[in-house]
Amino acid sequence: MIYKVIGLMSGSSLDGLDIAYVHFNENAGKWTFEIIHSDCLKYSEDWQSKLLNSTGLSAIEYNLLHSAYGHYLGESVNQFITKYGLQHQVDIISSHGHTTFHIPAQRMTAQLGDGAALAGETRLPVVTDLRAIDIAFGGQGAPIVPIGEKFLFPGISYFLNLGGIANISSTLNGLQAFDICAANRVLNLLANELKMEFDEGGKVAASGSVNDELFNELNNLQYYDQPPPKSLPNSFGTDEIYPMITRSDLSPAIALRTYVEHIALQVKKSLMKFQLSDSSLVAAGNHELLITGGGAMNDFMVARIVEHLQPTGIEVLVPSLEIINFKEALIMAFIGILRWREEYNVLATVTGASRNTIGGALWLGTEA
Repeated sequence: MIYKVIGLMSGSSLDGLDIAYVHFNENAGKWTFEIIHSDCLKYSEDWQSKLLNSTGLSAIEYNLLHSAYGHYLGESVNQFITKYGLQHQVDIISSHGHTTFHIPAQRMTAQLGDGAALAGETRLPVVTDLRAIDIAFGGQGAPIVPIGEKFLFPGISYFLNLGGIANISSTLNGLQAFDICAANRVLNLLANELKMEFDEGGKVAASGSVNDELFNELNNLQYYDQPPPKSLPNSFGTDEIYPMITRSDLSPAIALRTYVEHIALQVKKSLMKFQLSDSSLVAAGNHELLITGGGAMNDFMVARIVEHLQPTGIEVLVPSLEIINFKEALIMAFIGILRWREEYNVLATVTGASRNTIGGALWLGTEA
């Protein structure tokens, strides 16, 4: 059966709204997909500011923004549909929303983007609140993309997403995943000091050197000693990591170089948390690590990850630009289809919840 879905993703790096229109085909439990159209709609300075500062709003202001952003998502989808002539060709919309609060220890997570507003604008079925029920069952609510990696990218052992937060998953010995560290959110803040939106290709980082004192301080953060499952809020990068770096009073080049090396080392250490040593990885045969997210286009950071992983025998794969940029929107679309089919779409082995769950609130924007 073929499903025609629009997936929406807004990441912590605040670079824009990712939209992917995807055809999924299910045959005897095996899934294939084709991304038909995709776009990244850059946020205006106004929307960037609203999303960035949303956690400091009053309750009424936050809920007004929740509604307004939902209508913005709906308007964006309508423009996308018009641009590509997709009228009457979309079965369902699945929207991750924009994460603001994420406190799984207190069984709470929040994503901006009211599903009712999105359904009202588009007049289509909409799935939102993809993480909430996993949190209610004691899970981390993150990462949620491994379900898509399992079914849509068979045969690959490891997946690394280098977004605002870096996260990793493994399909070996059961599906497992967790957040590694803050990534592009911190790198972009450091690049902003040079009046740059981001460090293109990692060129500035490559010109610097590693500051050992800061490097050791970063690697000794308590989070890295916690066993998975575990997840990070956006504030880990903005409120803990970035101030730590700025207190070091280093040049942007040295700060960027040091943090890139920190990310690369934590990727290596995270792979080791999947209960495989370097020698057993090599003995077990060839394994591949697929890198996606904006960081996959940071050539210097990818090169440092390759260097760190060389002793493990893991081959690093960088896919097509469309998969790099839209893998998360693709998987949000897939999660929405599983919700529509009332099938498990968030896995307890990944999040630590007491059971697998069917995540997502369904808003029926279509007429009866």
